[in-house]
Amino acid sequence: MARSDLLIQLARAGSKSDQPLFRRTLETIIAEERAKQHHVLAERLEGVLRNGNALTSHHGRSPNNGHSRSNAPEVVREVAPEFRLDDLILPSTVKSACTEIIEEHYRRDLLRSYGLEPRHRILLVGPPGNGKTSLAHAIAEALMLPLFVVRYEGVIGSFLGETAGRLADLFDFARTRPCVLFFDEFDTLGKERGDNHETGEIKRVVSSLLLQIDSLPSHVMVITATNHDELLDRAVWRRFQLRLEIPTPGRMLLEQWFTRFCESAPAPLGYQPRTLAEKVSGISFAEVEEFGRDIYRRWILGQPDSNMKTIVKSRLSQLQARVGPKGSHPSSD
Repeated sequence: MARSDLLIQLARAGSKSDQPLFRRTLETIIAEERAKQHHVLAERLEGVLRNGNALTSHHGRSPNNGHSRSNAPEVVREVAPEFRLDDLILPSTVKSACTEIIEEHYRRDLLRSYGLEPRHRILLVGPPGNGKTSLAHAIAEALMLPLFVVRYEGVIGSFLGETAGRLADLFDFARTRPCVLFFDEFDTLGKERGDNHETGEIKRVVSSLLLQIDSLPSHVMVITATNHDELLDRAVWRRFQLRLEIPTPGRMLLEQWFTRFCESAPAPLGYQPRTLAEKVSGISFAEVEEFGRDIYRRWILGQPDSNMKTIVKSRLSQLQARVGPKGSHPSSD
């Protein structure tokens, strides 16, 4: 049975012919019934929502104009979360902020009793390879929600109006189920509308995208990630209630990583975590993880005569030759 406050809100929307309120309330009821494994009821309610006037009122288009919910698998793919929050090495401010937003969702009934909703729109910015995607996985795992990753090849169309229609389908799909909706490389869609090099079609897509994000209910956690925050439309920033920078790790975070690595290594590395962190300073987590896997490969393949300290020393030499001193990446200039 749906919560009494939602039923009252639904009745109020009907009595006032308030279509936006009717739609939002019914979406929340559908999401809660689906979370309770009441799939038959959820699907029937979603059918009412999809085929009724509320859909036309919300998007200004008929449900039979060629953009139906059946397109949803083409624009998103569901993935199983691969990380937990405790698996990640994050700046303390980032981890604290994520812990808080997770608590808000677990205690959403208390917040709602005071007329508040949990925050559900997160923007992650920072250079590649430092954990933005992993953090989206960890949040989905902590909330025990399905993780839907947006497939841009399914969203972006070559014909006028096609992309906006597919975006509408995407949000129609997401809004009636508790989930985490993840946009990686968000600058692909959220570009600055003042850019003179962009077409009017792209500008309309950005406007549609922002309106859709605004209208999502709080049971849909939207997480977006970008390596190029300077490309984002200025209006994008204020849409997100939590904006987190995921930087290239400093020496202290790298030292934490090497401490964990030393604990799980099959043999002593011959170097202290602090020493290793200083020697690879400036590289991303993705690079340091590949460095660790490379060490494991050489140790396994060198059995039974593997010398771990010699292996680490040779891998350090190769890494420093490739990225330059202190991770300067000279070859990328």
